[in-house]
Amino acid sequence: MRWLITNRNQEDDGFGGELDDLTFWTLDPAQKPNADIASRASWTNRSMDQFKNDLVRVASNFPHPLETPPEHQKHLTLFIHGYYTKWQDTVVRYDAIAKQLFDGPDSLGELIAFDWPSKGSLLGYLPDREEARKTGDDLTNVLQELYDWMSGKQEDAVKNLDDACRAKTSIIAHSMGNYALEYAMNALWTRKNRPLLVSLMQEVVMVAADVDNDLFRNGETVSHGDGEGLANLSYRITALYTGRDNVLGASAGLKHFGKRRLGRAGLDRTCDVPDNVWDVDCSTLIDPKVNGIAVHGEYFTPTEEKTYALLRAILQGNDRSVLIAKNLVPPAISRVQSVAV
Repeated sequence: MRWLITNRNQEDDGFGGELDDLTFWTLDPAQKPNADIASRASWTNRSMDQFKNDLVRVASNFPHPLETPPEHQKHLTLFIHGYYTKWQDTVVRYDAIAKQLFDGPDSLGELIAFDWPSKGSLLGYLPDREEARKTGDDLTNVLQELYDWMSGKQEDAVKNLDDACRAKTSIIAHSMGNYALEYAMNALWTRKNRPLLVSLMQEVVMVAADVDNDLFRNGETVSHGDGEGLANLSYRITALYTGRDNVLGASAGLKHFGKRRLGRAGLDRTCDVPDNVWDVDCSTLIDPKVNGIAVHGEYFTPTEEKTYALLRAILQGNDRSVLIAKNLVPPAISRVQSVAV
């Protein structure tokens, strides 16, 4: 299945570049094998309850976690895009990721696109930040629905293990989408009275993240840091970065916020970092022929087998030491020691 949540305004046969109310859409490739995913006519509009019920129905057919090794358990994964020109770019990239990781016999589960209206140019980064901030409110509401559902499933499991949730929950966020995610997870954590030791997300992968690289600067301390909600509501967070990313170089130059971009420089190692957060320098994983502008989105190009192998292994929950031992993380540029998470 293909799943779309968007807060773009609707146009004749697609979606525009302005913020609007959240809408929910599905597309079943089995029923529409020749459907154009970049045409809104191919999608079916669903109410939020219908969308949620459809997801619950699909997830109920996942293998039971007590009978399935962790690496074979299925995910409901949210993909939050970065900056693009049109919504068509979003769903095409989303579809490419789904085909690589969520289709076929080795499917990781179901991938859901969260689509927001970005400006789509390097010079649009400043207004994009404002759009991403506004989008964070809608994303918070979506994550709250998930939080409440997961909490309910935990209560069901206490009464009967057969009713335990069959889905792991994960997020892949790209570029400026990480800023919306940062805001939303912090808002949700505050809204839920800042719970500790609650893993709403099993894995969060921050790809080419356009956020400050000291986002997690408060370490294990509970205060009011920007990344605390993200760190406290996630089991593990992996930041993929490369110094070859000239888009984030331009982003840092335009913003003048005084900090380097996480997706270009990696974590700020002069700060304390929570134990469940780490980073991977992907400079040697990405095709060396790709230029510095294209590198920003190259992680998701279908021909980039190394980055997709890494994404799959991360979502499967492989320990950091295992990822290094399997050469999925280049040992010479790994930024952490072999520490279990």
